[in-house]
Amino acid sequence: MPDSLIWLILGMGMATYLPRMLPLVWLRTDGLNPKLQGMLKNVPYAILGALIFPGVLTIKEDNLLFGAAGAAVAFLAAWIGFNVILVVVCSILALVFGSFIL
Repeated sequence: MPDSLIWLILGMGMATYLPRMLPLVWLRTDGLNPKLQGMLKNVPYAILGALIFPGVLTIKEDNLLFGAAGAAVAFLAAWIGFNVILVVVCSILALVFGSFIL
């Protein structure tokens, strides 16, 4: 493997690691405003929704209700209080079983 490729991989690793690590080091949760803390706790759900929603609309182009059913299961699982991973797993399992039925 050429040295330039190794340096490229190390540089890209640092470029993705530093933006994640620095806020954790510099911004301790003790000094943050409680309202800001509440907003930051919802960021993973907002990002997950932004990433998944386009896939909901295009999972089966001929049947939009198939994606809507998966979104409804995800919404119900999140409303019950499941964590993010379980919400995604419930939605995937619902679509897998739904694909066998339809």
